[in-house]
Amino acid sequence: MSARGEHGLRLLHQMLLIRRFEEKCAELYSGEKIRGFLHLYIGEEATGVGVVENLAPDDAIVSTYREHGHALARGISPGAIMAELYGKQEGCSRGRGGSMHLFDAATRFYGGNAIVGGGMPIAVGLALADRLRGQKRVTCCFFGDGAVAEGEFHESMNLAALWRLPVLFVCENNLYAMGTRIDFTHALTDLRAKAASYAMPAASVDGMDVEAVEAAAKSAADAVRSGQGPYFLECRTYRFRAHSMYDPELYRSKAEVEEWKRRDPIPMLTARLKERGEADADALANVEREVGGAVDRAVAFAEAGTWEPVEELMRFVYSERSAAP
Repeated sequence: MSARGEHGLRLLHQMLLIRRFEEKCAELYSGEKIRGFLHLYIGEEATGVGVVENLAPDDAIVSTYREHGHALARGISPGAIMAELYGKQEGCSRGRGGSMHLFDAATRFYGGNAIVGGGMPIAVGLALADRLRGQKRVTCCFFGDGAVAEGEFHESMNLAALWRLPVLFVCENNLYAMGTRIDFTHALTDLRAKAASYAMPAASVDGMDVEAVEAAAKSAADAVRSGQGPYFLECRTYRFRAHSMYDPELYRSKAEVEEWKRRDPIPMLTARLKERGEADADALANVEREVGGAVDRAVAFAEAGTWEPVEELMRFVYSERSAAP
């Protein structure tokens, strides 16, 4: 198989892993194995996979509350993520964060954030630290179109541009901030244009096409890494599921959802690989088999996990300092 074909199958594997993991999460939530809030990434896989593919191991990622896909694409163990959703101490945040607060220092994944736009100032701080230390690293900050209406967005964009910080701002524009459509919250719906007010380069890309996202993210990440300052990348995508498992989804029509599903990034890439002769039925079946096995192992790991002992519940609430010498 050609290198291009192998890479295409890798992208497909990553997207399919996210899709099957999220579908399993929905099933487990209905069975009360997962509690609390749950925001699924189904439909948006091409954005997370295409962007993260261009990040180096020592780059940083700051995510949103819809971050399972980002975490999986980054390489955090599906078992550690699932255990976190279960609330088990083998989870990546010791079971204390749950769905919205995945964190993994080893992969420089600086967590999801339950506050809309709340991760943006953190990303600016990480990038400032890298610049002061002379490290040529990228801080990739994911956020949704709803965050663009928040004050943190403008403050973060302004500081990043003013100080020429190495931040890749990635807006996952799925058209809805919870249940409010974008044209009800933004006087200017061309979000890319907002970057111009901060003299920041910007681009928009079809967020349902993983190869297009990968190409656009490469140009953006290369520009940031070369010292040109921050970059704004808008990925126009769509979530196929409701905002969260509690959402009755009364704000959009089923016809609209079905129309977007015809642009599902997974069948789109699968068809392209077949047309280019880069994947046959056996290769595609193998990807599905590998992904299914990974998800099954993640569930088994979470089921076998342990609850945090009661006597440990106050640990980490306050920082533990050693006694003065």
